[in-house]
Amino acid sequence: MGIQDIIEGKRQWRAHMARVKALPPDYQIVYKEIQKYFFKVGPIDLLDGSLLSGILDFFEEGVAAGKGVLELIGEDVAAFCDDLIKDSPTYAEIYQESISGKPGTAEK
Repeated sequence: MGIQDIIEGKRQWRAHMARVKALPPDYQIVYKEIQKYFFKVGPIDLLDGSLLSGILDFFEEGVAAGKGVLELIGEDVAAFCDDLIKDSPTYAEIYQESISGKPGTAEK
């Protein structure tokens, strides 16, 4: 990863966050909670994939349709997040496998 890649990544992240800041306050709060949840759980392809930008697109469509954020995702934000990444490997799962001593994983 060169310096140009880092600069481009920062530029894209700033543009992404500018879109988040353009959302209504309730959408911003829920988006930031989803973001924190994903950073904690750690889907492996979070930064390389289109998960966060897809959620942002979904939220922008909801705003345009005049819907509240909880109408879109439901009352349980964590369940919504889990549903999105149910088939994706996470860093938490990899860690659990590594400490469980399953064959093919590192043992301590």
